[in-house]
Amino acid sequence: MKQPEALRLADDLQSGHFEMAMFAAEELRRLHAVNEELVTALKAMLDNAHDYTATRDKARAAIAKAGGQA
Repeated sequence: MKQPEALRLADDLQSGHFEMAMFAAEELRRLHAVNEELVTALKAMLDNAHDYTATRDKARAAIAKAGGQA
């Protein structure tokens, strides 16, 4: 199984490969954006507890973008 990019960058930084700092910063920003999408989708599902149909596609898209299977 391939190691997630965030963990690979963390290992590089911890090993003293500071040239990876720009890549790490970019990945952290990407992960932050994906996390916001996932939280938004979960909140929408909880707020719309009686009709998951309206939020299901958004949740699946956010999960897929995060690298999971939806």
